[in-house]
Amino acid sequence: MKEITCNITKPIAVLSENDRGYTKEANFVSWNERDAKLDIREWHPDIPAAGKVLRLPKMKAVDFGKLLPESTLDLAERRDANEKRCK
Repeated sequence: MKEITCNITKPIAVLSENDRGYTKEANFVSWNERDAKLDIREWHPDIPAAGKVLRLPKMKAVDFGKLLPESTLDLAERRDANEKRCK
């Protein structure tokens, strides 16, 4: 079975965090070395690629972004671009 790889190419924002340590994040993620897509999911520090997900290709993400007020995403909470959550 082929190994699944992923790389967070551009972290966007931490949208929320719950009391169990899960964070809901928006990132551009490349799966299996394909084009990166906007990936919105819940992450846990000990579990790679955990939680429900919504993935959008770049152009759909741009369209989606036009629907949101700029203040919706708190860009001050960006994660370090070099931190890898996917295994």
